[in-house]
Amino acid sequence: MRNGRPDSGYLYWRWKPSGCDLPKFNPRKFLKLMRNKSLAFIGDSISRNHVQSLLCILSQVERAVEVYSDKEDKSKRWLFQSHNFTLSVIWAPFLIKADIFEDNNGVSSKETHLHLDKLDLKWAEQYDSFDYAVIAGGKWFLKTAVYLENDEVAGCHYCPGLNLTELGMDFAYRKALSLALDFASKHRAVMFLRTTTPDHFENGEWFSGGTCNRTVPFGEGEVDVGELDRAMRGIELEEFDKAAAAAAVVGSGENVGLKLLDTTRLSLLRPDGHPGAYMQFQPFAKDKDAKVQNDCLHWCLPGPIDSWNDLVMEMISNGGLYR
Repeated sequence: MRNGRPDSGYLYWRWKPSGCDLPKFNPRKFLKLMRNKSLAFIGDSISRNHVQSLLCILSQVERAVEVYSDKEDKSKRWLFQSHNFTLSVIWAPFLIKADIFEDNNGVSSKETHLHLDKLDLKWAEQYDSFDYAVIAGGKWFLKTAVYLENDEVAGCHYCPGLNLTELGMDFAYRKALSLALDFASKHRAVMFLRTTTPDHFENGEWFSGGTCNRTVPFGEGEVDVGELDRAMRGIELEEFDKAAAAAAVVGSGENVGLKLLDTTRLSLLRPDGHPGAYMQFQPFAKDKDAKVQNDCLHWCLPGPIDSWNDLVMEMISNGGLYR
């Protein structure tokens, strides 16, 4: 709003699931549930966006103290002192080990190298300290990447000119999720796998003039999940079901610490909830027809992703009701 967005309806819409009531997030109750516990969000900038939503809501009761930040300000940790509750966000956009040659503007000097058989140790090495974790993969897998297994090049995705076998991003995404979920099922933390987040670029992509100027949610039947997001969500559901079934066999079906946080469709309905052109300060102050880059992937706060935290709280409060 400070950047000049003129409408405010996006602040007040709230998702209501069909056939049941989803209680609104209760920050006081949540902090009581989290007393002497820790929760980590593991993933890319959408995971950071998710934790920002939670921090905003919880600040109604208690302001967190930042106790750690990495050099790039991408991984952070906060402490809610009166509840001894630790909240973290860990930058691990692929979940698996990745050698990334990219600056802060997204410009790459070399192809990313993904190790399909090794987890990103930034989160894996501290996983035993968490009581709950929300993980998510996604759009980073669309980037050009060379794939390695046993430290040997196995193929790539979108790498013309390298004379490597094209394996496709779905191959790597499946491997990454399988590895992460298998690891999580063998540890005490309850892990929520959040499904893919649809963007709402229209008339182009983020780099080619795409915009998101809608100011109201989509109605029933007005929109469907796109081909790419449908494919990614399909991989997520398949790998989740495999990991949950394997963990249930090992653990006799009791207290399997894997939960599916399926936010794709509810997020799809909210094209109005992105910063759009207002990711920048007063983008149309000098020229009302200015061509500016839009952010139609991340979310305004308050906004649609607050519902993700409604779901997280409900699943923690009444965990036995949900797989």
